[in-house]
Amino acid sequence: MSKLKLLWTGLLVLSLSVFSLAANADVDAEEFVEEASAKGLAEIETARMALNKGTAPEVKAFAQQMLDDHTAANKELAAIAKGKDLKIADDAELMNKAKAFILKQRDGESFDEAYANNQVVAHEQTIELFREAVNLRDPELKAFAQKTLPKLEHHLRMAQDLVTLTSAAEAEAENRYDVTPESRGGSPRPAPATSPR
Repeated sequence: MSKLKLLWTGLLVLSLSVFSLAANADVDAEEFVEEASAKGLAEIETARMALNKGTAPEVKAFAQQMLDDHTAANKELAAIAKGKDLKIADDAELMNKAKAFILKQRDGESFDEAYANNQVVAHEQTIELFREAVNLRDPELKAFAQKTLPKLEHHLRMAQDLVTLTSAAEAEAENRYDVTPESRGGSPRPAPATSPR
């Protein structure tokens, strides 16, 4: 379990620090291509992980859509970048980082819930980057950003809905179990008093 928590913590660190270019006021074509492709690769890797480790059918369906949509977007971006001799994120480099740091899982949070929460944060950051990119001078990259932005915004709404669903499912699962002092490491409950007959 601690390995999973380490992996969850890592992706949050990865998305907040390694790819912090989105926080810059202006993004240029080279930065946009590298960061957008890196974020896309991170989405692909976390979607694969969710397909393997997720339990809710809704989580798996969302992950499959993220895998499909981000794979297609990264292929399109790679083709544009190649024509401009711009470097996209290194697949092997990113996968090594992602495997070392996948998704942050909070105490008591299921994989599904943590994945959903991560997707909200990841899409908010990616949307910020793409909103900056619609002001790029390069017409092809600007058009790519304008075309992709509505899909990312839709992904964010889906992720927010998934958070609601997974949080409710987690709360329901917790309510199914009778939590006793013994299960929390405390003293047993006293036996109910019985009246002599």
